[in-house]
This record gives sequence, structure tokens and C-alpha cells, in this order.
Amino acid sequence: MLRRYRGRNLIDLHRFYYPVLTSNLSYNMRSIISCLILFIASVQLAAQERREIFFADPTIYVNEGKYYLTGTKGGGDSLGFSILESTDLKTWTLPAGTRDSTHMILKKGNQNYGSVGFWAPQIFRGQGLYYLTYTANEQTVLAQSRSVLGPYTQKQAAPIDGSEKNIDSYIFKDDDGKHYLYHVRFDKGNYLWVAEFDLKKGKIKPETLKKCFNQTEPWEATPAYKSAPIMEGPTVLKLKDKYYLFYSANHFENIDYSVGYAVSDSPYGPWVKQKDSPIIHRSVVGENGAGHGDFFEGLDGQLYYVYHVHFDKDQVSPRRTRIVAVTKQLDTETGLYKFTSSGNGVIVPELTQK
Repeated sequence: MLRRYRGRNLIDLHRFYYPVLTSNLSYNMRSIISCLILFIASVQLAAQERREIFFADPTIYVNEGKYYLTGTKGGGDSLGFSILESTDLKTWTLPAGTRDSTHMILKKGNQNYGSVGFWAPQIFRGQGLYYLTYTANEQTVLAQSRSVLGPYTQKQAAPIDGSEKNIDSYIFKDDDGKHYLYHVRFDKGNYLWVAEFDLKKGKIKPETLKKCFNQTEPWEATPAYKSAPIMEGPTVLKLKDKYYLFYSANHFENIDYSVGYAVSDSPYGPWVKQKDSPIIHRSVVGENGAGHGDFFEGLDGQLYYVYHVHFDKDQVSPRRTRIVAVTKQLDTETGLYKFTSSGNGVIVPELTQK
């Protein structure tokens, strides 16, 4: 079946333009123009078949030479998580064999906790399984699968810690094999907490629960959008025995929603906020509301951060997905790494139909 471009298929375009452009030309020139017409139309068709991706709170997991992207679904439909795959970060497709318009790795009601508000997933691997931690019903959850493509389920549908509301889970594995759950708890605002995590049981060790820090820096609360204190979307890296806690601050509707970081000698803190924060901000990457994502190392060895931005300068949602290269450089005087990004390094991922 012929593909169509703005109501015309390629043969129609050729029939329309060819006589107009070639009435007084030689056979060779007519052949060249004929090829050019078909080429241009094909390029335009290919461009139309690409479209931007609208995952908020995104994460990318790298596995066996491929990238896997998931996040909070846009358009108000957040009753689970879908996934895309890529080999170059720019062009994304549905996984091979997908029969529907999306490949769902977790669906509401399919042996997992949650009925509303499926947000902020993270994929990681351990103990021979793939794990998906996420938020639903304002509770953090852990599900598992034998495949990175899911389905992710629970033996018993339950949150990680149902004692109070907590969201935005990130599970970090330290060099000694211990796991830690970084997440958000509510207290007239959103604050980051950490606790040691038992991966086998899927539960925190309550006696280790500790608040990371308060809102203290001007960049964490700009006047562009008034709100209670908000620090969320944690990600942790460990470099040269130092722990780097990256987080987003401000309300997500604030144009100054952005990413900064703090450093500690321990997974529990105390945390020293870094003066070069924020490292990802509209002034750097060129789009409003840039934040709440995850770090990953690319197949090229480059460090990247995947995040979301506002739909445009006048509208917040649906939020668009972005990827930016991040440079880390060791400060020999302090012994700490500094992190920088640039608008020139921003990748706009696109979904392409196979």
C-alpha cells in the first residue's frame, strides 16, 4: 500500500510536479528531476513519521547494547509504564514484536500495587532479576521481571513503606552490596530522605531512615512560582569514595525547575550542597522546567542525564523528554568532581515508526 503525504502518495506528487518542471528539458535532465522529486517527498514523509517523546520524570537503562527509555506517561494517562528502545539516543522505536501502539512493562492491576498516579520509574538489575521501582497512590513500590521489557509484577501487591506517603524512589547499590532507598516524604513540602533497603524483602530498614537536608539555597526556591519547599527526583553517583546526590528543586510548573547536587562521605550524609548548582537549568539547556531525570553512561562512555522540560514557554504539559551530555571534571584542590552541561549537547529523542 502506498504511503500518503499531505493527502497525496508519492506517485501523485510525481505526476503533479513532473510535467510542470520538465516540459522543456532533455531526457537526462527530466530523469534527474524525477529522482529529486521522489527523494524530497521521501525525506518529507520520513520527517512526518518521526515525533517527539513525552515522558516526564524519565529514566534510561542501558542493557546489552541498547538503551531503554521509560517515564511518567503524558496526556493524563498514567496507569502504568511503557518503554521504548534505541541504539543511538536520537531515534527510538517500540521493542520488536510489539503488537499495540505501546509496549507496556507494567499495567495497573496486573499483580502490582497502585490504582492512580503512576510516576517516576527507575529500572535496575540485581540478583539475576530486573527491578522497577516507581510511585503509585503516592507510595513507592518495587516490582520485578525476568526481562527488561517486563511485565514487572509483585508476589504480593504492596508499597515499600506504607507507614506514610513517600514518592520518587531511587535505589542505589553501594560497593559493599548494601542498597539504599532515596525518596521524597511530605512535611509541608517535598523533602529528600534515605534509608537502607532490603532488596530481598522489598522494604526499608525503618531505624536507618534519615532526612537528607532542608531547602537552603536561592536556586531551590525562585520567585517565578511560589510554592512550599520542593526537592525531589533523586539520583546518586559514587565517585572516588564520595557520594553525589542529584535532585530537582522548585515546583515542576516553575520555569526555574532545575537540577543541582550535594556531596557526602556517607550515603546518609551530612550533605554539602555545591555552589555550582544548578547544573541543568533553562539558562543552560535553553528550555523551561528542565529537571527530574536520571544519569546513565552511554554506549560511547559519555555520561548523560535524561530529563523533562515544559511543553513550551507558555504551557507546562505534556512535558517533553530531553537528554544532555554531562561533563565531570575532578577539582584537584577539593578532590571533588564538578559537573557541567551545555545547550549544545542536548538531544531531542524522537519516536520513529518501524
